[in-house]
Amino acid sequence: MAHAFAETFAIAGTPVGGGARCYVIAEAGANHNRDLSMAKELIDVAADAGADAVKFQTYTGRDLYAAETPRFAYLDDPRSPQELLDAIALPREWQPELAAHAATRGIHWFSSPFDHAAVDELAAMGVPALKIASFELVDLPLIRHAAATGLPLILSTGMATYGEVEDALGAVADGGGREVALLRCASLYPAPPDIMNIRAMGTLRSAFGVPAGLSDHTTGIAVATGAAALGMDVLEKHFTLSRELEGPDHPFAVEPSELQALVAAVREVESALGDGRLAGPSAAEAGEMYTLARRSVVAAVAIPAGATITEDMLTVKRPGYGVKPRDLPLLAGRVARVDIPPDAVITWEMV
Repeated sequence: MAHAFAETFAIAGTPVGGGARCYVIAEAGANHNRDLSMAKELIDVAADAGADAVKFQTYTGRDLYAAETPRFAYLDDPRSPQELLDAIALPREWQPELAAHAATRGIHWFSSPFDHAAVDELAAMGVPALKIASFELVDLPLIRHAAATGLPLILSTGMATYGEVEDALGAVADGGGREVALLRCASLYPAPPDIMNIRAMGTLRSAFGVPAGLSDHTTGIAVATGAAALGMDVLEKHFTLSRELEGPDHPFAVEPSELQALVAAVREVESALGDGRLAGPSAAEAGEMYTLARRSVVAAVAIPAGATITEDMLTVKRPGYGVKPRDLPLLAGRVARVDIPPDAVITWEMV
């Protein structure tokens, strides 16, 4: 595959990939419970947590599922998938109002389109990006249509083979898209950590030459925090006002305090990564920790001026502003210039 995708791009001016800090998407999904005030509160929670974007989902049950689709056992819901999705779908007429509210809070707003009309509506609204869900990765006409908008695309790759990711990126290229990120994902709700395979983020980045990150359906924040140490470019995490609320996506989502802790943890891990060079003490360490807490050569006994120093007259203790311990053998055989009291830190000027 020889598609010329961008190694880095921007979403509404915020860089993605290329060493930029992780772009964090707070996934509201269906957790608005078809309550406009709750949807706005979710936006507020995401903004307060410091997320870069808040994302919803744009679909109808009728367009997403065939009527004969069997029920999902994990949802324990008597309704058909078509009925369930129609019951929890975001009313599309709310979208401009939600986007406007997000703008007042300084957070990006976009959505996952699940049909061509949703792509067109979102693009007409001026959203800064589009997200394609894992289950839609094989819907190449949808991806091609989304790419034709010219917007950056974020593709989740849950359950995907290498070939399916290749096909999806081919559809992006066919649609004229050049800005795309791939998310490692495990398509269970919740997903157990042992199937997350977050090292695959690096595989996606190196294999396809695009930014890579994680769509995380595990409970808690540990896996996503760990993924930050692997240099993820994008993070998507479901959140809710409360896991006690009724609805299919609430139980595995993080609550407001957890979302805030997650964003803070990701930023803290990013700040800790550094450049990998072993360059001695940092500026912060070079003060009293370096001079007082390191070791140097100290007189084990009183050494009178004129005495020839032997190694048994010396020991090694803190602080660290004297002769370095590695140079202790070089002191043997030298003559003391001054009286050196016991427990004195020895410097080169003394011999």
